[in-house]
Amino acid sequence: MDAIELLTQQHEEVNDLFEKFEKAIEKGDDSVMDLFARIADNLAAHATIEEKIFYPSVYVGPTADKLQEAVEEHLSVKRVIADLLDMDPSDTQFKAKMKVLQELVEHHVEEEEKELFKSVKKLMTKEELTVMGEELEELFSELIQTEPRLQVPSETAEAPPLA
Repeated sequence: MDAIELLTQQHEEVNDLFEKFEKAIEKGDDSVMDLFARIADNLAAHATIEEKIFYPSVYVGPTADKLQEAVEEHLSVKRVIADLLDMDPSDTQFKAKMKVLQELVEHHVEEEEKELFKSVKKLMTKEELTVMGEELEELFSELIQTEPRLQVPSETAEAPPLA
């Protein structure tokens, strides 16, 4: 799977988790915390693979400004996750913060899929994207085993450098 296909698939998986979370909240289901943990882990691991591999690999020419904005959006997402990690689902602000998190993620995904990915496809060959996809998948698989959400609070001071 190439890098863009992998990242797009991960976007869809997180969107599905947000939908399950909303249904669980409506029903008062006990799975709310588990779903939050899965969303936060997926977002943390996804942001890490983008920041460590994908973004630096495509940080040239027309994509540079888009990538600077993207890491700032990641930072906003991480700050909301860090807040949520300190909250209980029964807290009155928990549901509201989750909605803000979802909206931040949806905005970020839309920009990546409509703008950034199109630019990247022009910059890289299919083979290069496939090789990078394998690297991204390998790192994601490693990270997701480690409860990556727990690292998020230490990553909220500033956006990571890309160059």
